[in-house]
Amino acid sequence: MNAKYKKTLLTLGLSSVVMFSMAQSSTAINPLLHPSSLLFGAPDFSKIKTEYYLPALRQGIATQRKAINAIVVNKQKPTFANTILAYENSGKLLDRVSSVFYCLTSADKTPEIAAIEKAITPELTKLGNDISFNQKLFERVKYVYDHEYTRLKGEDKRLLEETYKDFVRSGALLSKEKKVRMELINNRISDLQQQWGNLLPEATNHAVVWVNSKEELAGLSDADIAQCKKDAESRGGKAPYAIVIINTTQQPILASLSNRDLRRRVYEASIHRADGSGQFNTFPIVVEITNLRAEKAELMGYKNYASYSLEKTIAKTPENVYAFLNNLIAAYRPAADKETADIEAYARKTEGSDFKLQSYDRFYYSQKMKKELLNVSDDEVKPYFNIDSVLVKGVFYAANRVYGLTFKQRTDIPTYHADMKVFEVFDRDRKPLALFYTDYFRRPTKRGGAWMSSFAKQSKEWKQQPVIFNVCNFAKAPDGQPSYVTWDEATTMFHEFGHALHGILSNCRFNSLSGTAVPRDFVEMPSQFNESFAPIDEVFDNYAINAQGEHMPAELKAKMLKSINFQPCYALGENLAATCADLAWHMLPAAKVPTADKALDFEHESLKAVNLLDLQVPPRYSSSYFNHIFGGGYAAGYYSYLWTEVLADNIAEAFQKKGALKRSTGDEMRNIILSRGYTVDLMKAFTEFTGFQQPDAQALLKARGL
Repeated sequence: MNAKYKKTLLTLGLSSVVMFSMAQSSTAINPLLHPSSLLFGAPDFSKIKTEYYLPALRQGIATQRKAINAIVVNKQKPTFANTILAYENSGKLLDRVSSVFYCLTSADKTPEIAAIEKAITPELTKLGNDISFNQKLFERVKYVYDHEYTRLKGEDKRLLEETYKDFVRSGALLSKEKKVRMELINNRISDLQQQWGNLLPEATNHAVVWVNSKEELAGLSDADIAQCKKDAESRGGKAPYAIVIINTTQQPILASLSNRDLRRRVYEASIHRADGSGQFNTFPIVVEITNLRAEKAELMGYKNYASYSLEKTIAKTPENVYAFLNNLIAAYRPAADKETADIEAYARKTEGSDFKLQSYDRFYYSQKMKKELLNVSDDEVKPYFNIDSVLVKGVFYAANRVYGLTFKQRTDIPTYHADMKVFEVFDRDRKPLALFYTDYFRRPTKRGGAWMSSFAKQSKEWKQQPVIFNVCNFAKAPDGQPSYVTWDEATTMFHEFGHALHGILSNCRFNSLSGTAVPRDFVEMPSQFNESFAPIDEVFDNYAINAQGEHMPAELKAKMLKSINFQPCYALGENLAATCADLAWHMLPAAKVPTADKALDFEHESLKAVNLLDLQVPPRYSSSYFNHIFGGGYAAGYYSYLWTEVLADNIAEAFQKKGALKRSTGDEMRNIILSRGYTVDLMKAFTEFTGFQQPDAQALLKARGL
C-alpha cells in the first residue's frame, strides 16, 4: 500500500457489533465534508456526530478516486504541476476527515467508533492498493521523475523524489502477478492489524487485578489507593479495588506494593495478558503478520523485511543498526549483572540469605534501596508537580524562552472529551501560529501510552496552520482536586510536546513533507531532546511548586535528579531487549517464521543470541503485546528510540554550549531542523547544528550514568 495511505492503527478496541446510521445525513449538513469555520479549521466537535464519520470517509475516498482519475486521463504531457502536485492535493478531504476520525480510534474508541473503523478499514486499504498499483498513474509519475527531477529544486524536487520512491517501494515496478499477490498481502495485514487493535486493548483491560481489601494495597499512597478504588468502580466493581495494567511489561506500581503475592499477580497479569495462557492470544496474529511482511519483502527483492523497511531510514541497513546496538550491549551487560546482584543482596538483608529476587520484586527493592541511599521517593516529589503547573509554567515556559512562543487557553473551541484543554499558540511576532490540544487523563476508551498527532498539519500549499494534540494516560484526581504527576510523567509531558513543537514550528509547502513526516529514526529526536529542558534550573524552579506555593528545595531536587540514574541498567536493558526482539522477528525469511505456539520460544532464543535473555530485565514489550511493531508503524524500527536518543543527547550538548535558553540557539534549531519537516537531508541538518559528522553514542551512556 502506498505510504500516503498507511494509516497507523494504534487503537483501543471494544469488540461489539453496533448498529448505526450509515449515511442518513446529507452532505449539506455533514460538517466533516466542509472546512470548519473555527480558527485554523479546527474540528467543530459541537457539530460532529458519530454517524457522520462513515459517510464523510466514504466521500473522501470517492473524491480522491475522482481526482486520481482526472490525473490519469489528462491528455497533456505529464508535468510536476499536473501530476505530482495534483496527486499531492488529491486527498485533501480524506486527510481532513481521517485525521479527526483516527484520533478517536486511539483516544476515545467507543463501540460505535470501533464499528465504523471495522467498516472503513478495508475500503481505505483498497484505495491505497488501487493507487499504488495504478499503472497509468505510475507511468505519469515516472515520466516526471525521469524528465524533471534534475531541474527541479527545493521542496518540489523532494516531493517528486519521495512520491516516486513511495510508488516503487509499494510495488509499482513488480510484475502483474506479483502486484496481485502484494495487494492480497496488504489487505490481509490491514485486517490483522485491525484485529490486533481490538484484541490487545481488550486483553489489557481484562488483565486488571482485583483486590479485596485496602490492607493488600499496603505501600501505596492515599491518592494511589483512591485511584485503585476509582478504577474498580469504572470497570464493574468486581472487588473494592483494581490495579489496571498499563502497556509496558513492568508496572510502575510494583515499586510501592509491599504485598509480594500481589506484586506477583500484577506482574503475571502483565506478561500473560495476550500470550494465550488466559482468555486472549495475539500470537496467531504476530506470526501471520511476520510471515506476510517477510513475503512482501521477498516480493520486492529483499532478504527480509528489516532490510526492506530500513532502506528508507537514516540507519539504512540492519547491519548498521546491529553495530549500533552491539556497542550499547557491550557496555550494558556487565553493569546490568552487577545491578541485579546489588538489588538481591540488599533484599537479603531483610528477607534472608536464601531470598531469590524475582522479576516482580526488582522495582520494589530498587525503590527501597533508592529511598535508603538517596532518601527520595515519588511520593515526596510528586506534590511539586501539579499537572497544570508543569504544562503552563514548565513546558510552555521553556517554549517561550527558547522559541518565543506564547500560549492562550481557548475555552470556546469544542473538544471530543471534557477533560481536554485547547491553547492558541502565538509566534515570536505575536501572530497566531497554531492550536494545541491536551488530553492527559486515562479512561477505558483510550489506548495505553502517550502520543502526539494532528487534526491538521501545516501546509502552505493548503493554506493550513497546524492543529496539534498530545494524548497521555495520567491518573486524574477526584473532581475539584488538582492532579499531580511523577517526575517521569512530567518529562513525558515535555517529551510529547517536543513532538508537538515539530508540528507547530513546521514551515513547509507540502502536507506530505511537513512537521513530523520524517524517517522514524529521526522523528523521536525532537521529543527526546525537549526532555532536556525539564531539569534546567530556570525552567524547573518555575513549575516545581507545591500547593502551599513553595518551590522544591534545592536539596530535594538534587536527590531526585541523582535518582534518575540510580541503577540505570533496567531502563536501557528493557529497551535493548524489545529492540532486538523486534529485529529478530523482521530478519526472518518467510520459511522460518515460527508457529504461534512457538512464538514465545522464538523471542527467548533471539534474546539469548544477543546476550539479553534476562528474567530480571524483560523486554519493555513482549511480542504478544508489542503494539509498536504489530499494531503500528515501528516494525524493524523500535531501535529508533535509542538511535534518536543519541541524536537528542548530541543536540542537547550543542544547546548547552550555545546557550540552552538563548533565543538565538532556539532560532537556529528551529530554522535548521524543526521547521523543515522532511524537505532537507536530516543528517546534514544534524551535522550543521551539532558539528558532528556522525552521532556519538557515548553521549547516551553518559546521560544514563553508564
